[in-house]
Amino acid sequence: MNRRTWLAVLAAPLALRHAVAQQPAPKSGAADPLRDPGSVGQLRAEANPLDNNATIVGLERRLKCTCPCSLDVFTCRTTDFTCTYSPALHHEVVDLFQAGQTPDQIITAFVAKYGERILMAPPAQGFNVLGYLLPTVSVVLGAGILGFVLLRRHRLRLEAAPTPGRSAGGSSLSAKQQDELDRALKELDA
Repeated sequence: MNRRTWLAVLAAPLALRHAVAQQPAPKSGAADPLRDPGSVGQLRAEANPLDNNATIVGLERRLKCTCPCSLDVFTCRTTDFTCTYSPALHHEVVDLFQAGQTPDQIITAFVAKYGERILMAPPAQGFNVLGYLLPTVSVVLGAGILGFVLLRRHRLRLEAAPTPGRSAGGSSLSAKQQDELDRALKELDA
């Protein structure tokens, strides 16, 4: 294969890309699936002033969506436009809020209807306290054990290291023995 053939093979994808880019854009309309809101999921109702109310948003961030996404209701309804669960939960929150219930009463009503699994974080009472304390206690306990082991290993290394009064074998020499050893080494060097 010569150079011209290689260049033709390498340039073919670029030429195809250029040809596709030169085609006119399709007309928008009912047949265009990207511009048809019905093709994405259900059509949304008009925005309500309570949709972005700080109290409503705060409540929805404490409640878990019942679809498999495991996001909070606010995040699910504002990011997943195919979800049919989060808009229904949002309407329940708004209806209870418009009925004059307080945020704690709304949370209590949702727990009564869906169970404790509707909450993003379980309440810190009863057995749930263990879920809050156990990770912290285990990290502190693990760090303490690791520190103890490292400190002990460091002390053992210091004890095993030779010092000026000790030989490498670990037995210590008296001052008289050290003097005799030094004199014998000097005689050998001479």
